[in-house]
Amino acid sequence: MKQRGLTLVELLVAMLIGLIVTLAVTSIVVMGETHKRITTSTNDMEQAGAYAAYVLDRALRSAGSSLVQSAQPIDRGVFGCRLNAGALLPGDGFPPPFKKAFLPGATSNLRVAPVLIGKNQSDTGSDVLVVMGGDAAAGGVPRGLTDPGSATTLSMDNTVGVSAGDLVLVSQQGTTDCLLEQVTGTTAKVLTLGGKYYTAGKSTPLEALAASTSTYVTPLGNPANGNVQFQLFGVGDNHTLVGYDLLQGSGDVTQALADEVAELHAIYGLDINGDGILDGWADPGSAGFDIATVMQKPATMRQIVAVRVALVMRSASKEKEVVSPDKLTLFGDFQDASSKSLAQTVALSAADDQHYRHHVVEFTVPLRNMLMLP
Repeated sequence: MKQRGLTLVELLVAMLIGLIVTLAVTSIVVMGETHKRITTSTNDMEQAGAYAAYVLDRALRSAGSSLVQSAQPIDRGVFGCRLNAGALLPGDGFPPPFKKAFLPGATSNLRVAPVLIGKNQSDTGSDVLVVMGGDAAAGGVPRGLTDPGSATTLSMDNTVGVSAGDLVLVSQQGTTDCLLEQVTGTTAKVLTLGGKYYTAGKSTPLEALAASTSTYVTPLGNPANGNVQFQLFGVGDNHTLVGYDLLQGSGDVTQALADEVAELHAIYGLDINGDGILDGWADPGSAGFDIATVMQKPATMRQIVAVRVALVMRSASKEKEVVSPDKLTLFGDFQDASSKSLAQTVALSAADDQHYRHHVVEFTVPLRNMLMLP
């Protein structure tokens, strides 16, 4: 009787072929999962960058709203005035990432400006953006006082467009302080002040400003409607873009805005000759454009008509191989008025950073309210 079946050699050959096929399939699956993880991580990083750019673009485009009217055609003491707002400002400090390096030793000296850039003043070493503005029903048109008021009242020709709960900025040319006040009631010609944002003034009493007809009242909007913006933006721990509302009354709490943001940097775009056209750029760390100087120079504020922002995005997945260069270049094509390059370099460590994928998002935001200035 003939024997049927496989010899030992045939079995070994079949097993070898099976192992080779299994190895090939496994390699394809592993490679596919690796590419999927890389693609997903890269897409997440790019989407986070797009969203972070959208958040900053939206905030910056509204910078100076309801404030620029007080700078034209005459100065009413708003740009560069030291901000007083109830028990909130001046403040002795702010929460991380604005706690250690932002306005070191001078946080109580924060002044009104549409946009300020604190170069490397985030706790993580990134820049800090300061954006101020409002959206008042009255369009931010300043109104002069007509009759003497008091520590809780302001008298003017009319109160049209101002409602209970609104915020107004009380200022006077030549006076260092300006007072952010909240309206609790109105009559035809009188605003009554009080509430959470009320301040009698610290070094400058409200009563003294209310008694002078050279004092102006600038409507800003209603914080309950979310249309008053006094914000700080910076990069905090865990590569997170965060915002901080300077006028919040619920404590020092920052709001996470976007993940995977490793660094934030920005430069000023300038209209040097006042023709409404951007003429050049300035580094916020250079002489005359550091935050401490810009805060106190309204003429410099008026020149700032755009902001160029660079976000360094970092993927969430660490890889075995080095996948990023040792340095990234920001603002490579930009120069200041003296033709000096404004390029900045971000160094990445070989031990850690270079094992994450990085992507630079750069964009320019025109400050439309500043372009309205004559």
